Amino acid sequence: MLKQGLNQKLLQKLSPQQIQLMKLIQLPLPMLEERIKQEIEENPALEEVKKDEEYADEEAVVLESEEDEYDEDGVLVDEPEITSLEDFEEYDTLLSDETPDYKLKSNNYSPDDEEYSIPVVSSVTFFENLSHQLGMLKLTDKQRQIGEYIIGNLDDDGYLRRDLESISNDLLFTKNISATEEEIEEVLKKIQDLDPPGIGARDLKECLLIQLAKRPQTPVVKLARRILENHFEEFAKKHYEKLMDRLDLDEDTMRDVIEEISKLNPKPGLQINTAFDRDYSIIPDFIININNDQLELTLNERNAPELNISREYKELLQAYKEGAKTNRSQKEALLFVKQKLDSAKWFIEAIQQRQQTLLITMSAIMNFQKEFFLTGDWTKLKPMILKDIADEVGLDISTISRVASNKYVQTPFGTFLLKELFSEGMTTADGEEVSTKEIKKILELAIAEEDKSKPYTDDQLCKILNEKGYPLARRTVAKYREQLGIPVARLRKELKK
Repeated sequence: MLKQGLNQKLLQKLSPQQIQLMKLIQLPLPMLEERIKQEIEENPALEEVKKDEEYADEEAVVLESEEDEYDEDGVLVDEPEITSLEDFEEYDTLLSDETPDYKLKSNNYSPDDEEYSIPVVSSVTFFENLSHQLGMLKLTDKQRQIGEYIIGNLDDDGYLRRDLESISNDLLFTKNISATEEEIEEVLKKIQDLDPPGIGARDLKECLLIQLAKRPQTPVVKLARRILENHFEEFAKKHYEKLMDRLDLDEDTMRDVIEEISKLNPKPGLQINTAFDRDYSIIPDFIININNDQLELTLNERNAPELNISREYKELLQAYKEGAKTNRSQKEALLFVKQKLDSAKWFIEAIQQRQQTLLITMSAIMNFQKEFFLTGDWTKLKPMILKDIADEVGLDISTISRVASNKYVQTPFGTFLLKELFSEGMTTADGEEVSTKEIKKILELAIAEEDKSKPYTDDQLCKILNEKGYPLARRTVAKYREQLGIPVARLRKELKK
């Protein structure tokens, strides 16, 4: 049975302004600049204040008085009088494209002046590079189409991860090209001859063999090819003793083979991608300096652009208000202008609130990790989680997470990702609470100093850390080792020199 009634409920809803603020807080500096630029383009009531804008009107008046002369009636003295079509054509000719360049330019430069120009950077993509090389080969139209399709299926590492049967089916259904696996294999072999060596391989073994085939065929290269062809698994797992026994090799020969193979590129596609990628430099959001053993925090000035509401739109609003009572079109225009002005005001307030939130949060982090910022020593980094800073500044944990997301801080000891300063903690045997970052640094140092012919196992690393006062389980040591990107002991093993 349906019933109708009134109920009161207390609900929390974020306003559009709060949602906009949360989105702005989590943006790193380059994306913030793009967001501001986009807002200025979409909202004509919002404008960015230029540094020299306050002098613009004065300069305009000076330039006008210097360049133009007017008579008593306000007519430009040098303006030609146009009274007929012939006069207009004569005046238009003076401004036509046929006018010599030297008449339109002024020589205001001295030989000592420096000329500045912005270089234009052009780049070639990974696929364009290979397609260009493919175009230099003698191929039939069918082979060229197959080759283009194969190149389009290479991953970023330069490998062809799809089997030839699937490529054959796709060519038939998408390109209406009937090609056997043998025909595709033939074109693939031609692609594998392109630069960089190893491109178009279907697995790591084939990639390394392609590169070795292009090297001068010395005895060491021939032996390396033989080992990869027949004993790839043993070599990849670094079972060097087994290989030496099976192939009757001494340590010097085996070491030469390892050195030869280590020169090869396991990811040839990255060589092309990296060569033509744009070089994006890190722009710090915060700058910390040390002055008389005191930390000084500043916000990157690009985080604080000077935004203003357009004066013309304010005047337009006032003009429409006067006529909106009687004119419907004026009323609609008034509503549009008011919406744009409100939107610009909200955006400016959100940017200012963002600046304040960033400074408050970073100040709390700086004070919490004062010893680290004064010394740059990672072992001085205290355990710190998002909740610690949230409690300190009185903000929600999600807000602190947004502030720390993709933000960088510049210090006298380097530029760090803000997230790197957060870590869990553990209690040592002496009862001192330390950061897991400190433990990882000690673990990394122990592995760097180990005998590579007999690398430490996880059990041995666990024992070393326990002796240093860090009571860790073996699985925890293994987890930290994996987080550092360090392989197991067997894969770190090297032959003695």
